[in-house]
Amino acid sequence: ERRYKLQHRRFQRRKFCRFCAEKIEYFDYKDVRMLRGYLTERGKILPRRMTGVCSGHQKNLTEAIERARNIALLSFVEK
Repeated sequence: ERRYKLQHRRFQRRKFCRFCAEKIEYFDYKDVRMLRGYLTERGKILPRRMTGVCSGHQKNLTEAIERARNIALLSFVEK
């Protein structure tokens, strides 16, 4: 039984920060299409462990999402 588990373990790819790879330093809060990719269907911000974004870029991403919400480009809650 244990042997079976070891043989059929899936290889998980290491997540990498897309923004570090593309050398993106500034997040445009007006780019709603990109920001929506980091929100759940309910409108919550996805955590780092799901997106693979590094801590610095996650902080900048959160700031951009909050700015977009404050000027009503993104909604706070999806219905």
